Amino acid sequence: MANLPPPLSMKSVALSGASSPSSSSNNDRKLSSAEQLILDLSNPELRENALHELSKKREIFQDLAPLLWHSVGTIPALLQEIIAVYPALSPPTMTPAQSNRVCNALALLQCVASHTDTRMLFLKAHLPLYLYAFLNTSSKSRPFEYLRLTSLGVIGALVKVDDTEVIRFLLQTEIVPLCLWTMENGSELSKTVATFIVQKVLLDDVGLEYMCTTAVVYTKTKRIKCCTNRRTNEGTRVLSLDKCV
Repeated sequence: MANLPPPLSMKSVALSGASSPSSSSNNDRKLSSAEQLILDLSNPELRENALHELSKKREIFQDLAPLLWHSVGTIPALLQEIIAVYPALSPPTMTPAQSNRVCNALALLQCVASHTDTRMLFLKAHLPLYLYAFLNTSSKSRPFEYLRLTSLGVIGALVKVDDTEVIRFLLQTEIVPLCLWTMENGSELSKTVATFIVQKVLLDDVGLEYMCTTAVVYTKTKRIKCCTNRRTNEGTRVLSLDKCV
């Protein structure tokens, strides 16, 4: 895993927006609470509760993304949660509890993916690749659909801000085929998010060129395959006639 965040004291990433002693005190309490929960992520016995609380309160913790990224061991802990459920993907045996837990981890990664200071760091570490296994499942059960939707939300957070570098990175991966598959087979919510991602790709010049080129290549490949199959079938019939003669 490349380019993981370097160790950095969480105290160096301060919460912003304090304008009075009372608001400053309130922000200090929030910071202290967030720091403690982030530290709890490194403890397997405390991690589940920390994931739940951070995911639930992530909107009120300003600059949570830099705290998550720069705190020692936090990103590896989130990746452990993701990798831990891979065996439950095939055969599809994931329970609702497993799905909820890993979705809480994904929600925190979405926070990192959407923040200005951590978005490109997130990409350079190739973290989106860890999510594709969840998009490549065919089970329509609720735990899998919830996981699929949350994973798409992380990618959606990346493309929400127009950035050609983000699009360029995603085009080097399987995200477009996975989104197209989801647009045909996912739930209504998953289809909506997948469509949004494809739309953002098409709105970028690099993405549009890729999609047009890929469509041409796909059409030509399909045509060649059809011709090959037809010729193979014709050859088989000729051989059959030869045998009869």
